[in-house]
Amino acid sequence: MALASVSKVVLGSIAFGVFWVLAVFPSVPFMPIGRTAGALLSAVLMIIFHVISPDDAYASVDLPILGLLFATMVVGTYLKNAGMFKHLGTLLAWKSQGGRDLLCRVCIVTALASALFTNDTCCVVLTEFVLELAAERNLPAKPFLLALASSANIGSSATPIGNPQNLVIAFNSKIPFPKFLLGILPAMLAGMAVNMVMLLCMYWKDLAGTSGPDDKQMEAVEEGLAAASKTPSPSPGQLQLVKSPKLRGGYSSPLMTEDISTKHPWFMQCTEERRKLFLKSFAYIVTVGMVIAYMVGLNMSWAAITTAIALVVVDFRDAEPCLDKVSYSLLVFFSGMFITVSGFNKTGLPGAIWNFMAPYSKVNSVGGISVLSVIILLLSNLASNVPTVLLMGGEVAAAAALISPAAVTRSWLLLAWVSTVAGNLSLLGSAANLIVCEQARRAPRNAYDLTFWNHIVFGVPSTLIVTAIGIPLIGKINV
Repeated sequence: MALASVSKVVLGSIAFGVFWVLAVFPSVPFMPIGRTAGALLSAVLMIIFHVISPDDAYASVDLPILGLLFATMVVGTYLKNAGMFKHLGTLLAWKSQGGRDLLCRVCIVTALASALFTNDTCCVVLTEFVLELAAERNLPAKPFLLALASSANIGSSATPIGNPQNLVIAFNSKIPFPKFLLGILPAMLAGMAVNMVMLLCMYWKDLAGTSGPDDKQMEAVEEGLAAASKTPSPSPGQLQLVKSPKLRGGYSSPLMTEDISTKHPWFMQCTEERRKLFLKSFAYIVTVGMVIAYMVGLNMSWAAITTAIALVVVDFRDAEPCLDKVSYSLLVFFSGMFITVSGFNKTGLPGAIWNFMAPYSKVNSVGGISVLSVIILLLSNLASNVPTVLLMGGEVAAAAALISPAAVTRSWLLLAWVSTVAGNLSLLGSAANLIVCEQARRAPRNAYDLTFWNHIVFGVPSTLIVTAIGIPLIGKINV
């Protein structure tokens, strides 16, 4: 894309700069409005400055990603109520030898789970639980949040369903699922191990905690999470009035007051224990079905939404308490970010950077691959990784096609690896980072503010080293 007019480039850069500053410093003294309002402000500036039209702004909002995030939060709430964290906690804490051992387990479990459940899903579901684990052992939250975010990004690189940019790459490149997996798996495993070692080296003294809590303590952790995330709801057949300022007298319409036993006698015949067992089993089964739907190539967003609504319907109660747990401010933040990034791309600056560096970015030489990786790292953190993939994918593949067909496949896999690991460079590099940051900051218990600087001190060296180690391993296994 050619550069836009000077005024459009300058004004678009200013609007993007506002977004970047408020995302990095959400409580900056001269405008302490936070990340969400900052993203909306930047989006509005893009429209006011005529960098992007209102219609294009609406079109730039990625509804599939928002739908996936929303549904993931709903599914995560039901999995939490189904006791998933108790089982996961048992896995993580079983014969644990202290904080360092626990950190390694968090890295491994998160990386492997992210390859199947997507990095965003794992971060939505696991953030509060990781905070609880750390607090239970009197360990600092920061190393575990960094382990969660960075391992989720690295692990998600291995499959087309691990993150949105890999999905775009798999669709455009027509690389089959097994070939994609085996092409990146060695790099992912090596990157996961190196990232874990770097975390241990950087926080070795901070992780000198006690051995893991016993089963009763893990049950207390699970109960604490459940208490923080659940609102009492009436049992079947029970009359309950809910306080509400909307109606005179302070009570809302009694949506849950009807005795459902008159309509569904079979429901009341079930004991509470059987009902809970059924709901837990159903939550696990439909979640496995959701993962299978991802793997066979069904639409990820609608697969997640279908899973969420199935859980709501089968739960057979008012879904409002569950829907209240959705982080709507996070969805608004992403909407503003999509508009801002789209406007910045329309200035032509990201495309100009690529056009300038393209002659030096050939994938048939070490120097070319190094330059290409640097460009992807920079653009992924400036303009986000999905727009970077959309911008560079065709150009990189076209350049590789002049070399050999095998080079085309490897160029796509390189783009997937580098653009995903680039998410670990800074807090703004990946949606997973922002999810961990916001979920941790808003956690009802043991909240922690993971700042931009806390993240970047570890993110920069980890990203550079993990990227460099993984590149030679890309495409080594052929099918």
